[in-house]
Amino acid sequence: MSLQYQIVPVTPLQQNCSILWCDETMQAAVVDPGGNVERILAALAATGARLSKILLTHGHLDHVGGTMELAKAAGVPVVGPQALDAFWLDALPEQCRMFGFAPIEAFHPDQWLEEGATVSVGNEVLEVYHTPGHTPGHIIFFSRSGRLALVGDVLFAGSVGRSDFPRGNHQELIDSIRTKLWPLGRDVAFIPGHGPMSTFGEERDSNPFVADFAA
Repeated sequence: MSLQYQIVPVTPLQQNCSILWCDETMQAAVVDPGGNVERILAALAATGARLSKILLTHGHLDHVGGTMELAKAAGVPVVGPQALDAFWLDALPEQCRMFGFAPIEAFHPDQWLEEGATVSVGNEVLEVYHTPGHTPGHIIFFSRSGRLALVGDVLFAGSVGRSDFPRGNHQELIDSIRTKLWPLGRDVAFIPGHGPMSTFGEERDSNPFVADFAA
C-alpha cells in the first residue's frame, strides 16, 4: 500500500496543487485547487484515479480559487481548513478584486478540520495538524506511512510563509514549524504551496528562518 502524488502547478502564480491517490483503491484527493480546473481534471484522468474529496490547507485565493468549480464538476465534498480561516473564504470576492482574478463566490467547506483529525484517501490516512501563523486556520496534512507532508504556505525550500496578511503572526508561524512539523521527522519530504519540494531535515540544516542554528 502506498500513497502516490503528482504536483500540478496552476494559475499565473504557479502555486502547487497536489493530486494524492491510494494505489490500492485508486481513490484520490486534490489538495489546494487554486485554479485551472481543466488542467487538474486532465492530470487526474491521466492517473486513472477517481476523485473522492478536495482538501484545503488555508483560505487564500491562490489555493482555493478552483475549489467550487472542481467540487461541482466532480460531485465531491470540500474538507478543511480549520474554521479560523472562515473570514478568508468569506472575503474571496474581495481577494479576487485585489489580485485581478475573475470573481469567485465566497464558500465554506463541507467539513472544517481540527488538530488531531484524520482524513482518508482510499486506504491511506492523512493526519491533520493546525499550523497558524500564515493564516489563523492553516492546517497541514501528513502521511505517516508515506513520510510525506503537504504544508501549504507554512514552509518552503529555504524560506517560510508570509505573516504580514490580516491575522498573520510571524512568531506563531515559526512555532508551528518547530513544534508541529519538526517532530514528524527529518526524513519527511514536503510539498509546499509554492516552489520545489524539500525535506524537514534539509530545512532544519539550512533554512535561515527556522534552521536549528537560528533557534
